[in-house]
Amino acid sequence: MSANFKKEITEFLNRKWEEEVQFLAELVKVPSDNPPGDCVPHAERTTALLEALGLTVEKYPVPEELVKKQGMVRVTNLIVRQRFGEGPIVALNAHGDVVPPGEGWTADPYGAEIRHGTMYGRGVAVSKSDFATYTYALLALKAIQAPLRGSVELHFTYDEEAGGQVGPKWLLEQGLSKPDFVISAGFSYAVVTAHNGCLHLEVQIKGKSAHAARPDTGHDALEATTAILTALYNHRKSYTDIHSKVEGIDSPTLVIGLIHGGINTNVVPDLITFRLDRRLIPEEDGDKVEQTLTNLIEQSAALFPGISTQVRRILWAKSFAPVPGSEKLLKILLDNACEVMGEKIGSQGVPIYTDARHYAAMGIPTVMYGAGPRSLLEANAHRADERLKLDDLKKATRVVAFTLLDLLQGTQDSPKSE
Repeated sequence: MSANFKKEITEFLNRKWEEEVQFLAELVKVPSDNPPGDCVPHAERTTALLEALGLTVEKYPVPEELVKKQGMVRVTNLIVRQRFGEGPIVALNAHGDVVPPGEGWTADPYGAEIRHGTMYGRGVAVSKSDFATYTYALLALKAIQAPLRGSVELHFTYDEEAGGQVGPKWLLEQGLSKPDFVISAGFSYAVVTAHNGCLHLEVQIKGKSAHAARPDTGHDALEATTAILTALYNHRKSYTDIHSKVEGIDSPTLVIGLIHGGINTNVVPDLITFRLDRRLIPEEDGDKVEQTLTNLIEQSAALFPGISTQVRRILWAKSFAPVPGSEKLLKILLDNACEVMGEKIGSQGVPIYTDARHYAAMGIPTVMYGAGPRSLLEANAHRADERLKLDDLKKATRVVAFTLLDLLQGTQDSPKSE
């Protein structure tokens, strides 16, 4: 019986294929850059598109003070709920905020241009594509007459690039959703079951300004900063000796991605600020890593009289790892992915951090799967000419729809009933 329903799903998605591609194009055309993080216009456009498809959209604006603490302007998260009967709740989560496009594009970042079966645009792969994947998977499920037990929810959120604190985490903390399973945005050629954590630190180096003709009367914050940066980069070399046991994740990384300071060309700089990104493999303790870096910074600064430092944690995104019950979801997803993709699809970890961790942290079985190539590099994610092969979108939509069918036909029990 399941095979017949999967055939119906495939036929429905084939009929709706051009419509699904246009749905994605409309999402790409609306900028949702974060920073600055004013994503409400995109949420409004998404709402209009979903309602035009006959779906009911619940809009949840996040309080302004919470949004501003995350360095953003406005956030409205969206939930679509489709109940088929008593049974498990399966949530599908993707984020609509994207990094700014940057330089080097050969296409309009918001043009959704299609060349040779590939769509180009900021967010087309990460992760506006899965707005389309998950929406049309749900529509396919609604279109068939299968005896289903349970519900599907779409969680379309808008702060993944800032850490997810006022996206999925906020929805869960507010009690707005209590899913039994979660599929979070990912790529088509592997199911992700683990990912790195991330630590962002802001470091201030304070000195004393002075006229450039009398630098001896000041304390040069930039000179001290160069010593601190040298120490950090030398420390980074030791990371190549550290390896994760999780397939797909290798060693920790450290990048100083932002730096500013100084007063004028002819003034000894009195304040330098930089931010660093430290990726944590699942085996690492974030508190210990932070303390090690803080000690290194303070010890380097102590070599310079009149220099003080302040280290502030901006973000600690904990690693994502499987929780009890994940194996059920993983097996169903892998079986369907292998069937649709026509090749062996495995599970792995990835060296990034995502919103999936917020669901897993609540004990909810969670995996990452969606439309995209084999890696972030192939997708040009966070780089110029971000792209998505539309055939991957088509196949991923089928995989997710088949997985929802299997979950809601009662082939797997909700973990809450165990």
